[in-house]
Amino acid sequence: MNKVYLLLGSNMGHSSALLQTARTAIAKELGEIIRQSSIYKTAAWGNTNQPPFLNQVLVLATTLAPVPCLEKLLAIEAIMGRVRTIKNAPRIIDIDMLYYNKLQLSSPSLILPHPAIAERRFVLTPLNEIAPSFIHPVYSKTNHQLLMQCDDPLEVKKI
Repeated sequence: MNKVYLLLGSNMGHSSALLQTARTAIAKELGEIIRQSSIYKTAAWGNTNQPPFLNQVLVLATTLAPVPCLEKLLAIEAIMGRVRTIKNAPRIIDIDMLYYNKLQLSSPSLILPHPAIAERRFVLTPLNEIAPSFIHPVYSKTNHQLLMQCDDPLEVKKI
């Protein structure tokens, strides 16, 4: 069984309900959710002229390989109404694969671990809540260490 860490995010519509819809679809299509963080509210990162996000990290047990896992996640986003426009635009749902076991992968469709984990407090805070001692396979530092070293100034509030 593979352990996959996912980040869910939403800043359009009823975001908490959308996160729940995504969790339900993920459990149905990909596998059992074995851990989930609290939900956090964060100002938008990158394109800051938009509503704040609600974010949550899930740990999923799945038999799927990385690319089929990604394809199912993208299908869930599409079914939920995600339309990709410009980078960092507001979105109904965003599902990012952060880690897949301790795999390091670089393909045209998927880079693992997610290349921006260490730069984003809204990723590291919920990761630290549920997996503080997980070691990033590239940086050889725990999620907790990465959070303590993160320069991202955005406030991340547990709701």
